[in-house]
Amino acid sequence: MSENGLKITEFVKTFDLEVLNEGSNYENSRLTITDVNRPGLQFHDFYDYFDPRRLQVIGKAEVTYLGSLTTEQRRKCFDDLFQYDIPALVISRGLDCFQECLESAREHERTLLRTQETTVDFTSHTIEHLNRVLAPCVTRHGVLLDIYGEGVMITGDSGVGKSEAAIELIMRGHRLVADDAVELRRISNQLIGTAPEVIRHYIELRGIGVIDVRQLFGMRAIKVESQLDLVVNFEQWDQTKVYDRLGIEDHFTDILDVQVPIVTIPVRPGRNLASIVEVATMNNRHRKFGYNAAQELARRVDLRADLGSGKI
Repeated sequence: MSENGLKITEFVKTFDLEVLNEGSNYENSRLTITDVNRPGLQFHDFYDYFDPRRLQVIGKAEVTYLGSLTTEQRRKCFDDLFQYDIPALVISRGLDCFQECLESAREHERTLLRTQETTVDFTSHTIEHLNRVLAPCVTRHGVLLDIYGEGVMITGDSGVGKSEAAIELIMRGHRLVADDAVELRRISNQLIGTAPEVIRHYIELRGIGVIDVRQLFGMRAIKVESQLDLVVNFEQWDQTKVYDRLGIEDHFTDILDVQVPIVTIPVRPGRNLASIVEVATMNNRHRKFGYNAAQELARRVDLRADLGSGKI
């Protein structure tokens, strides 16, 4: 998928559509927005707020109405629609194409397609697909894993130990989504991460090289995509820096205008990073459900102090 939209040719292949007529720009035309339009109002000559960038879909209701018109009226309906530079018109349910529709499409050089799906199924599947492929996307350097059902992205400077921790987590039964380059898409205010196709299932280990996780550990060790729930940032231990030892406050990082919880893990010899990442994941899940261990400890300490001072 290009950043400028989804090619009609790719869309046709994905949904196994029948091509009734190729428009003049069939090879280069793209779907650039996620909306789909059923042109019932347009067949009544109402073109206010009509967006020609939308994919046009007609089903049984529109075909039944058009069948009640005269040949001249039907031809006018299609001529008026095809005057606009629409990406394509799709006929659902495998319904017969009106001769006037085919003639008008050829005259105006518009793309005409047909699907065997019902109108509702086709439009819902199309919108879902377009929401995914046209979603805002950014690539981040890191390792994305599925840990206890939570999407966790490990970030940090090159050589800090991200891939080594990821291999240990995979050996513990967790699943790899992406290594080195993580593609993140914002879909319905959620971030969905995956790997670029060319490096999917591969991971790099310094001193060993590139390994194929799927071949070494089997299908149970990989996952195609995952929602991003937590960012764990590895950084070299800095003796001059004061690290949070309680974790009362939540910290977030902004990715595509979505706030994602983030924790910073200082790295030094002797620390079991895989275990720390597992605990951070479980703790983040507890916080999502309203339990914060640090706040609970602070509450207990305050309660004990109040009891000792006689305030209660």
